[in-house]
Amino acid sequence: MPAATVGSLGIMRKLAILFAMIGGLFAAAQPARAVTIDIDLSAQRLHATTASGESYSWPISSARAGFTTPHGSYRPTSLQRMHYSHKYHMSPMPYSIFFRGGYAIHGTYSVAELGRPASHGCVRLAPANAAQLFAMVQREGARISISGTPPGGSMYAHRASHSGHALAYAPQRGHKTMHQWMKHPGN
Repeated sequence: MPAATVGSLGIMRKLAILFAMIGGLFAAAQPARAVTIDIDLSAQRLHATTASGESYSWPISSARAGFTTPHGSYRPTSLQRMHYSHKYHMSPMPYSIFFRGGYAIHGTYSVAELGRPASHGCVRLAPANAAQLFAMVQREGARISISGTPPGGSMYAHRASHSGHALAYAPQRGHKTMHQWMKHPGN
């Protein structure tokens, strides 16, 4: 075999080894399997499936009328065990999984509102479910898919006219003034 051919084979082998190593690096950089999170706005439910096949289905609250929960496919951009919303009066957002700008999947203490639209756009879960999902995503990463159309005509369609007021984003059951609510909060 001529010396030029032997030299070419050596270079080709080295290139093949180099490409195999680069491919291995890309494969190692990808998570083996991430938690699959499917959010159905129509049903107001979150379905999560782990890499090992465990499956969960929990009620959520997505954006109420006048607000939007974004549709699409996402990856988590940030995980925060406790976040306080600077935009909405330092509202607590435990176990936040941010996926697009200020949008997150997080726990809520308004568990009575789960199962219907009630948020400013985030996806809310019961705190225990949010903690469990947070731990799964921390371990495995996640792929988030949001689809569907939230139910309309809910009691959340009215947005208070004084948007700077602390109760402007509270659920509207009738149209009480702040003074009326303070006198009779349960009515």
